[in-house]
Amino acid sequence: MPEKTIVQTDKAPQAIGPYSQGVGFGGLFFFSGQIAIDPETSELVDGGVEVQTRQVMANMEAVLEAAGLDFSHVLRTTIFLKNMNDFSKVNEIYGAHFDDNPPARACVEVSRLPKDVLVEIDMIAAHP
Repeated sequence: MPEKTIVQTDKAPQAIGPYSQGVGFGGLFFFSGQIAIDPETSELVDGGVEVQTRQVMANMEAVLEAAGLDFSHVLRTTIFLKNMNDFSKVNEIYGAHFDDNPPARACVEVSRLPKDVLVEIDMIAAHP
């Protein structure tokens, strides 16, 4: 039976609760939602939704790399937005990280996110 693998890196924000940055099991990897925290300062990045989305994607790239993966291995994502009017801005930055075979995705507007950020993204990936 496969064992659970914990994914952890200092190149992404540390978990601030009882959860892991990522968990692998049987070739699948489940990555916790990332928000726009700079892992070097542990502070929320200044700026609007575009700046926050770039930081979120950098954080996701770091946890993917810690698992030996990259964006081509992502099967599914969920984007949580504070305001659905930001969808096109987030979509442009997000989409630049995927080739012609993007993952499945859900995108929802929520009333509030941790630290009152504007965007949070989680991912599921598979090891080839």
